[in-house]
Amino acid sequence: MLRITVIDKPDSLTFQLEGRLVGPWVEELEVCRRHTLSGRPAAGERFDLTGVTSIDAAGKRFLSERNAEGAQFVACDCLMRAIVAEISAVPARLNTKHT
Repeated sequence: MLRITVIDKPDSLTFQLEGRLVGPWVEELEVCRRHTLSGRPAAGERFDLTGVTSIDAAGKRFLSERNAEGAQFVACDCLMRAIVAEISAVPARLNTKHT
């Protein structure tokens, strides 16, 4: 299961993810993203991964594609920070949030 909360601010669009970014949930996130972005001006996309418990190859591919488009990522635990570092071409895009 994956919960997707969209936080829409004038200067950014955050997809707050909770649960597993795997299999069919990756496709569901892409559908949600496309629907949210349709008809709106481009704004900074951000993916908050602090609530993600697992991720598979499809999830990594999705995040890698978003990274190539300039998205930012928020991660706090070691696993998600390592995954973001793995898919990020520019580590400076990694924002950490301490709990």
